[in-house]
Amino acid sequence: MIGDGPENAPLVTDMAFAYRLLAAGGDSRECLFLLHGSGVDETTLIPLARRISPRVSLVAARGRIPQEDGFRWFERINPTRFEQKSILAETAAFASFASEAARRHGLDLDRATYLGYSNGANLVSSLMLLHPGIVRQAALLRPMPVLDHVPATDLAGTRTLIIAGATDETYGPFAPALVTMLSRHGAEMDARIIPSGHEIGDPDAAIVRQWLAGPATVHMS
Repeated sequence: MIGDGPENAPLVTDMAFAYRLLAAGGDSRECLFLLHGSGVDETTLIPLARRISPRVSLVAARGRIPQEDGFRWFERINPTRFEQKSILAETAAFASFASEAARRHGLDLDRATYLGYSNGANLVSSLMLLHPGIVRQAALLRPMPVLDHVPATDLAGTRTLIIAGATDETYGPFAPALVTMLSRHGAEMDARIIPSGHEIGDPDAAIVRQWLAGPATVHMS
């Protein structure tokens, strides 16, 4: 069983990204890769992830770019513009990290879900487009498009959930463009707008849990 708190999982620092592994019991190879938002660390998504999937392993990774008292995943120019070289470098590093972590811990990337919030969600969507095949299933909470140049990636067979906040004034207006972009690249999309701002909580957990249990269904409107 997963322990009572992130303090039970030591911080592993001998790979490209520091991370905590909260292993599930039994022989399950399913897992959630957790990518936190800006200015915090790898522990912040663990409570939400437990509410979503209490019986799978969690790989809670830490972004490498310092911000305030925490971390982020790539450099930003302003809240909605991002340093492209940083995105390219960090997505390449994370693609290698995900593969190595799966090998080390006996996890199956084909059965992995990437749960990203805000800047972490933006790293996941970039990973999908720049390194196809690493991500087969992704739940993106409060994301926006960040790539200036999008490659002609085929995302057929990649299940993607996007949850935007109706009152998220910074990222919310950009979410439909990300839904359209990923759909045009062939991703199986399920997109929701909920009565929330940029913060996340129980409504997100309930939607992700339901989505993991069934096929993609709806598009954002």
